[in-house]
Amino acid sequence: MSEQQTGRLYGVGLGPGDPSLMTVRAVEVIAEADVVAYHSARHGRSIARSIAERHLRPDHIEERLVYPVTTETTDHPGGYRGAMEEFYADAAARLAAHLDAGRTVAVLAEGDPLFYGSYMHMHKRLADRYPTEVVPGVTSVSAAAARIGAPLVEGEEVLTVLPGTLPEEELAARLATADAAAVMKLGRTFPAVRRALERSGRLAEAQYVERATMGAERVAPLAEVDPESVPYFSVAVLPSRIDARAPARRGEVVVVGLGPAGPLWLTPEARGELAAAEDLVGYTTYLDRVPKRPGQRRHASDNKVEAERAEFALDLARRGRRVAVVSSGDPGVFAMATAVLEAAAEDPYREVPVRVVPGMTAAHAAAARAGAPLGHDYAVVSLSDRLKPWEVIAERLRAAAAADLVLALYNPGSRSRIWQVGKARELLLEHRAPDTPVVLGRDVGGPEERIRIVRLADLDPAQVDMRTILLIGSSQTRTARRGDGTEIVWTPRRYPER
Repeated sequence: MSEQQTGRLYGVGLGPGDPSLMTVRAVEVIAEADVVAYHSARHGRSIARSIAERHLRPDHIEERLVYPVTTETTDHPGGYRGAMEEFYADAAARLAAHLDAGRTVAVLAEGDPLFYGSYMHMHKRLADRYPTEVVPGVTSVSAAAARIGAPLVEGEEVLTVLPGTLPEEELAARLATADAAAVMKLGRTFPAVRRALERSGRLAEAQYVERATMGAERVAPLAEVDPESVPYFSVAVLPSRIDARAPARRGEVVVVGLGPAGPLWLTPEARGELAAAEDLVGYTTYLDRVPKRPGQRRHASDNKVEAERAEFALDLARRGRRVAVVSSGDPGVFAMATAVLEAAAEDPYREVPVRVVPGMTAAHAAAARAGAPLGHDYAVVSLSDRLKPWEVIAERLRAAAAADLVLALYNPGSRSRIWQVGKARELLLEHRAPDTPVVLGRDVGGPEERIRIVRLADLDPAQVDMRTILLIGSSQTRTARRGDGTEIVWTPRRYPER
């Protein structure tokens, strides 16, 4: 006698609420099922059941899976998580009993079963034990975008979906970087979500959709929504920026630090400002690091026209444009922030708003690759004598060396400046031992990245160019070779008493 076959488990996506948006496959599965299961709160009403109600038969066995709690307040010894784990285990056992008896079980889920759906907790506990099929459904995000009547994502834009339960700081950071976004699970989280949208500069773009496709549907600009009126089944949407009509605003200049290399080095704030800009201004090499976006204007120029570039950006802002001036590393470290602020301090640009968004510096990026050579006090000096006399540079090198500071040397050499590194090495050897560690960081974060550690006496100027930064150790800086063969360098935080 053969063993009895088990039943089949279905996770059935019902769509966002309108029964007419159920798929043909969802209707077929419900019609064939022996058992129809659905989640509900303790009041017993189930949105999932109401969507599928017209397809339920009198002979269907209905399994109501009633949540023990709907907020994180509970007297369960395991807290909210413990109460929910116990509930899911019990619900899965009830469904397993039907499956073991050979019955087909359809678990109903609003939207899509595997998109923030309750069904997934049954799936994880049962799908490896029973034949299973998931029937996808129209998500609330898709329904909300349709009700707004604007493209959700277009071209190469990226859609970010966030739960409103994230911490407000995290929400603000992610919203600032998003091309388009949807925030789920509003309800009591709405005040924090609204503040996060405001902090990220995206509130004016945000649309609110409540109970999309249902009878009590509501669509409104999110900024106009009363927080006391927001249910759980609502979504905040930032639609596509492409061809969107930006809200009227005063022009401004934001100086954005790109970090030492590509997108992985961008801060969330910097990424958001680049996405929001109407005009991008910068040195050609740095502009090439910024992804192209439809509708944005790009204004590239040579690396030696900082003042002209700053005035050009400020002129655009005076005409009402939102301008991002891009700068490698941190814009306030030998970069464009100074040029923009110098121009903005004079007429006719005094009234133009200017902000500076920091970025990862070349010194810190190279130091992290090598270990921790900047672990104690250090000084930062540019070896370029294009904007200051070499005598000033030499004086500062001697002073920093005499103070036993680690040194980060920017702009050490170029095609037209080939002698400064050798001269700096001579000055430093007056105060440092020949075996002082020196980190050479070239193209950090880029495709030609190379990190080398050499002795100060062996520092070869021919191996240094404008894409290289030098980190010169102090008397306390140490090196060691790790078990995998890599060499690391660090400067202890504790300095010996004299």
